Amino acid sequence: MQISNRSRRLLVSIHDVSPAFEDRVDRLSERLTDLLGGARFTMLVVPDFWRKAPLARSPGFQRKLRRWSQDGVEMLLHGWSHRDESTGHKGLARLKANYMTAREGEFLALSREEATQRLREGRAALEDALGRPVTGFVAPAWLYGDGAREALADEGFEVAEDHLRVWRPSDGRILARGPVIGWASRSRFRLASSLAFAALARHALKRLPTLRIALHPGDQGSPALLESIDRTVRTSLAGRRCGRYGDLAAALDGASAGR
Repeated sequence: MQISNRSRRLLVSIHDVSPAFEDRVDRLSERLTDLLGGARFTMLVVPDFWRKAPLARSPGFQRKLRRWSQDGVEMLLHGWSHRDESTGHKGLARLKANYMTAREGEFLALSREEATQRLREGRAALEDALGRPVTGFVAPAWLYGDGAREALADEGFEVAEDHLRVWRPSDGRILARGPVIGWASRSRFRLASSLAFAALARHALKRLPTLRIALHPGDQGSPALLESIDRTVRTSLAGRRCGRYGDLAAALDGASAGR
């Protein structure tokens, strides 16, 4: 069955939105607004990045978040501090913590109680800054432990995502599948491999109903990476409409109501 252009979505997000990276977030926001023809993207906001940049003490950045939100940018909660403070990772979690991120898998080893507290405090901080509800959550580095998944299911978030899927935490229903296209610049190897993956993904993933692209503040530091981002976004727009993560949950609810 052929998928209509209306149902083919492109979800573009800026991760690690924080006063700690204000200038870089500003530039990424301007870049995406130009590429997408408007504020049709998502920001993943960290309430207190590495416990050094609290939103509560940044009224100017709060005003920016409110303005972006009023312009149409979707706002999701992105952890509390984005920092993995656990020291006892074991097995698969240890591999993920050591090789998939640089001490930033905050929700990988949290207990259900710890995750619940951070979800509630983070949501309150972001909603206070925005003056409106926040309905989605993405764990830092897209890494979730059992405690985080259990807490998410309890807290009423409508949408969550990891590297390979978007889902509804309350019942686990899958809203979209397929890998996120993202970039890394911490080392030459990571930069080269992410550029190669983006080039491959521009063609290999084009049949996916929902395509996801994720940007990070550190992407600003590489002209080659920025060129890859521009090319990937422009290519991915063909035959798609820019959407919001919340659209996926709404579409699922609409489909269920129509049965």
